[in-house]
Amino acid sequence: MEKEKFYITTAIAYTSRKPHIGNTYEMILTDAIARFNRYIGKDVFFLTGTDEHGQKIQEIANAEGCSEKEHVDRIAGEIRAIADMLNISYDKFIRTTDDYHVDAVKKIFKKLYDQGDIYKSTYEGWYCTPCESFWTQTQLVDGKCPDCGREVKKEKEEAYFFRMSKYQDRLIEYIETHPDFIQPESRKKEMMNNFLKAGLQDLCVSRTSFTWGIPVDFDPGHIVYVWIDALSNYITALGYTPEHKGELYKKYWPADVHIIGKDILRFHTIYWPIMLMALGEPLPKKVFGHPWMLVGEEKMSKSRGNVIYAEDLVRHFGVDAVRYYSLHEMPFAQDGTITYEVFISRFNSELANTLGNLVTRTVAMVNKYFGGALPVNSEEEAVDSELKNLISDCVKNIAAKMETLHVADSIDEIWKIVNRANKYIDETTPWVLAKDESKKGRLSTVLYNLLETIRVIASLLSSFMPETAGKIACEINDHNLSYESVQSFGAYKIGTNVGEGSVLFKRIDPEKKLAELEEELASPAENKAEIAPYKDYIEFEEFEKLDIRVGKVLECEKVPKSSKLLRFTLEVGPDKRQILSGISKYYSPEELVGKNVIFIANLKPRKMMGLESCGMILSAEHGDSLTLLTTLGDVQSGAEIV
Repeated sequence: MEKEKFYITTAIAYTSRKPHIGNTYEMILTDAIARFNRYIGKDVFFLTGTDEHGQKIQEIANAEGCSEKEHVDRIAGEIRAIADMLNISYDKFIRTTDDYHVDAVKKIFKKLYDQGDIYKSTYEGWYCTPCESFWTQTQLVDGKCPDCGREVKKEKEEAYFFRMSKYQDRLIEYIETHPDFIQPESRKKEMMNNFLKAGLQDLCVSRTSFTWGIPVDFDPGHIVYVWIDALSNYITALGYTPEHKGELYKKYWPADVHIIGKDILRFHTIYWPIMLMALGEPLPKKVFGHPWMLVGEEKMSKSRGNVIYAEDLVRHFGVDAVRYYSLHEMPFAQDGTITYEVFISRFNSELANTLGNLVTRTVAMVNKYFGGALPVNSEEEAVDSELKNLISDCVKNIAAKMETLHVADSIDEIWKIVNRANKYIDETTPWVLAKDESKKGRLSTVLYNLLETIRVIASLLSSFMPETAGKIACEINDHNLSYESVQSFGAYKIGTNVGEGSVLFKRIDPEKKLAELEEELASPAENKAEIAPYKDYIEFEEFEKLDIRVGKVLECEKVPKSSKLLRFTLEVGPDKRQILSGISKYYSPEELVGKNVIFIANLKPRKMMGLESCGMILSAEHGDSLTLLTTLGDVQSGAEIV
């Protein structure tokens, strides 16, 4: 029988710079959904990739002193490497600089123009470069971009426009008759009330003020703007062009679900469906706008200095711990949060203690009491049925929850089984049974039920934590992790020799790990081969909030047990100030005593390696070199930098 098809996509990542964990969360989420649908027997095609054109890319490349293609090649390579590191099981990785995509976009633009959906005019409005969006004066919020809050600039240029209003009523009707098209429900209301029913303006779909993009073939100087270029990737990746629809397109389109960030929902639920209507193609079945992953209460941002990268988390905690946290801590509709403290807490309590200990001690008991293999499974009691019934219910619940993309809730169902199995050990007390030779049959049954439960857990985890599922399978020496095998209890084979009970997740010392992370974060970034792109503009009033002072170094010494930190005692007028700085690679303490250094005086104090640091010493960094900022003359300590 032919498998049911399932086509799933992420939004393609913009190649301005390396993505942080908030960006890569989307890949992890989409991968879990793709893996689960493969697991239940569907024919899955999973697409991800990179968006590589636009004015912002051109500006960054110019600042870096390289070509646009060199820049996007590097960033696209980093994004793909992150996907591979996180065990993302994509079937295709598209780049919008790929020749087949460029060719298809040119043809799509020409078709829309030829049929009158695109026309030429002049645009005058306010442009936000990071968002690649034009805004009218009334749409601005406090004179700034309503999406990101950044500065905008007035621009006027000749451009092509897409007749959005032509398809407005048709799209409203489609959304109203397809209640699952936009998920979650709150996102649908936002799109309908704030944009569609308020009236659509025609959309600018070409630019002439930059050159890095796909050219409009029939009008030199015009570049196809991001909307038609980037959004088309979902069909060009399947071999679509207006005059030829490839076999993959015929097989997999329409998409079953686009997984995107809530900040780009408008583009995917208004612009993209209207483009497809104009092309005469079916609309995707569902668009899911996932929430953001925040750092504490703030959105992740380089300008805020609170960015966390996936590779750093993986280096400290492992791939599957990162996948687990990302999938389990993100609610269905509300923003989630990540902090190192919470991450370590979840790692220890849920992975090391609850899951890891269940597997380790079960395997250890099989080895201790039966030499590694169980002889029988025959003496059942009522408590066994309770365990089996709960497993059966959870398996059904997971299928239902994954159908509606409630991934975190699905993992909760798995942990219900994990917790129940640990409770089952306490209820059946195998160590007591082992003391009575007449209870050997019952002991074997108890341990069999635990091994089978662990096998079911491994099977269910395979979509979310594939590496861990494989490790568990090795520990119990049973690699039958199919979906069919968890539909009933009892697939584990009697007489199978278990492993040695290796530790799945080694418990972390929170204080030690947090100190290690603090030290790492205090160190300047290394190996910057190019000048970093400029940060976003700020108002002068924001700059005035910084209290920058001169401090004279009275004492300087290495921090014990730290390879990077130096502890400074600064004279600041009549006061003294302690500051820690991760620069011991560049300076010895003795050469800094007596120097006047520049520091930020009004940063909130924070602890590193158990010592309080009250400020930040400023330095200039490029490549492998770093230089402290000092004064030319003998300036009074405590003097304010203005």
